[in-house]
Amino acid sequence: MLTVDHKLLGVREGDQVLDVGCGTGRHSWGIYKQVDCSVCALDIGERDLKRTAYTFGLVDEEEQRPGKWLAIRGDATALPIKDASFERVVCSEVLEHLHDDGLGMKELVRVLKANGVLAVSVPARMCETVYWKISADYHDYPGCHVRIYRMDQLIGLLRQHDLEVYAVRRKHSLHSVYWLLRCVFGINNEKALIPRLYHGFLVWDLKTRNRLVRLLDDVCNRLFPKSIVVYARKGEDAGHH
Repeated sequence: MLTVDHKLLGVREGDQVLDVGCGTGRHSWGIYKQVDCSVCALDIGERDLKRTAYTFGLVDEEEQRPGKWLAIRGDATALPIKDASFERVVCSEVLEHLHDDGLGMKELVRVLKANGVLAVSVPARMCETVYWKISADYHDYPGCHVRIYRMDQLIGLLRQHDLEVYAVRRKHSLHSVYWLLRCVFGINNEKALIPRLYHGFLVWDLKTRNRLVRLLDDVCNRLFPKSIVVYARKGEDAGHH
């Protein structure tokens, strides 16, 4: 399940792409598999990075490609990367975890080349607010979400760093229902029947990409998306105040 669209991000053959807070690498190897580019996957968690590296290896074997990827450990607020290193940067579902999101955004802009593009996604305000009210376990644990963004706040954060927003997308409404069920039946209750059945439906949808379900998702994204994605371009002077 990719939140960021590599076509809207404008990833081209030969680009250097950075995925900050890659988790298990869904965007890292997802983009790598679709475009002949170089990808750096960065995360704070060693276990997730190992899984990411493993999947990169599978893609190399399947596509018979030389390994043009790197999986490194790092902090999103202090990236171990030189200035202006990447044409494209992805930061999906990360900023809501950072106590200093301004510093995180500054780092994202710093490592992005002039005229490069950044895609940032965060949980949508309405659903996130409901989850917080229903379940303390959803947000009250180490490494949890520390803030809820309004759309204008996220866009404002990007514009503070002189990024030009050119697209906004609402995503994963059907997954928002799954997290609602998890909150109702218990975030830590892995055996709850209804969330498990609904999860099976989501897995089926990912495999089949059923047209009617895709249409339903598109319609519901206008009402209760799980995530908001903002795409923005860095100008020649952005991040150099």
